[in-house]
Amino acid sequence: MCGIVGLSHHKEAGKIAFLGLYALQHRGEEAAGIVSYDGQQMHVVKKDGLAVDNFDEENISRLKGHMAIAHTRYSTTGSSQSKNIQPLVVNHRKKTMALAHNGNLVNTEELCTKLEGEGSIFQTSMDSEVFMHLLAKTPNGNMAEWLTKVFVQVKGAYSVVMLLNDCLVGARDPQGFRPLCLGKLGDGYILASESCAFDLMNAEFVREIDPGEIVIIKGNKLESIYLPGSREAQKAFCIFENIYFARPDSTIFGDNIYQVRKRLGARLAIEHPASADFVLGIPDSGNYAALGYAQQLNMPFEQGIIRNHYIGRTFIQPTQFLREFRVRVKLNPIRDLIKGKRVVVIEDSIVRGTTSRSRIEGIREAGAKEIHMRISCPPIKSPCFYGIDFPSTGELIAHNKTIAQIADFIKVDSLGFLSLGGMLSVMKEKGNFCSACFTGQYPTDIPKNTDKLKLEK
Repeated sequence: MCGIVGLSHHKEAGKIAFLGLYALQHRGEEAAGIVSYDGQQMHVVKKDGLAVDNFDEENISRLKGHMAIAHTRYSTTGSSQSKNIQPLVVNHRKKTMALAHNGNLVNTEELCTKLEGEGSIFQTSMDSEVFMHLLAKTPNGNMAEWLTKVFVQVKGAYSVVMLLNDCLVGARDPQGFRPLCLGKLGDGYILASESCAFDLMNAEFVREIDPGEIVIIKGNKLESIYLPGSREAQKAFCIFENIYFARPDSTIFGDNIYQVRKRLGARLAIEHPASADFVLGIPDSGNYAALGYAQQLNMPFEQGIIRNHYIGRTFIQPTQFLREFRVRVKLNPIRDLIKGKRVVVIEDSIVRGTTSRSRIEGIREAGAKEIHMRISCPPIKSPCFYGIDFPSTGELIAHNKTIAQIADFIKVDSLGFLSLGGMLSVMKEKGNFCSACFTGQYPTDIPKNTDKLKLEK
């Protein structure tokens, strides 16, 4: 999962792009980069680490120009190496192109083999680089035709922003796996993964980019085209964006994330009520489902677990050691509130089970008399191939254990997961979501080689 930003027709595009990255930091904490364009050349600043650490007044001042794209990285293909930091920038035929990508392609290996056979030399180990080689090899007389010829060749999940030939370009795959929003700031346009970025920029949220849509922005003029067949294609919005990844103040897939999570919690209460003294949410995303759960059952809701906001998102840490360490540092139960009480703990999901086990252990140590855990999505049984780093089936606890066995492993008195039907019932786009991580039924062909590091081997 990554965050992307693009701006056009603004005299301080680089500075505004930084604000966008800051708002989208939750989408990736491994690296961040910004590329600006002043009409003659591109200016690049990209480093490992958080956006707030990477950009100061000195290097932001180097990002001159009226256009910019930006990226904050959470690696789902390719390891955490400097060569894999986006945006990607290449020089070709006396022109410079830059690209930032969110999502995973499913025909990467096929395209890489073809392109290398035609003489392409890959510099990174990311699927994102495929776009650059296709752009370089495809005849580029007319911009709309050029882009269409490129994007019809790639399959899978992509939301991208690009700087090409004095234009800002945004594109979203025909099934719409990953979000991409369009905003307006003054006379110029902004593209961002989530609408919350526009709030920090003091920009207007216009709409979401449609699945299969390509927008070509030159100055303050916008042209929109659609890939062939994209309007009729079955949509596959990533439902895990609603459950966990997106910020609650964002509107994506036609719905506000805060409201979605409250509805998930309310539905969970209908399916799996529990008798307890109060409801606790696991910060942050679990809090909103916990509020909906408590309101549905007319139970007290307490914020009895305090988050250290200087610690990043536990889920996206690259090693199990860091995940377990950050669970302890990040969340701390309030002992005086919890001691001797029966509590319902609401969590957004269980992936490996080790994080949940550590959290429950902390609540037990705080003196809870009973712990009833409720999860605001179904059991995650299958890996994701579209841009979320869910592990192999061997690491997914729900693939290998029953719900009773999971409850025993994480040491709770009872455990309940929201049903698939219940989850989909609260969504506005009920039939347009990808839920393959719960069902194992994928909306595209799955690549033979699913290794995250396949392009490094």
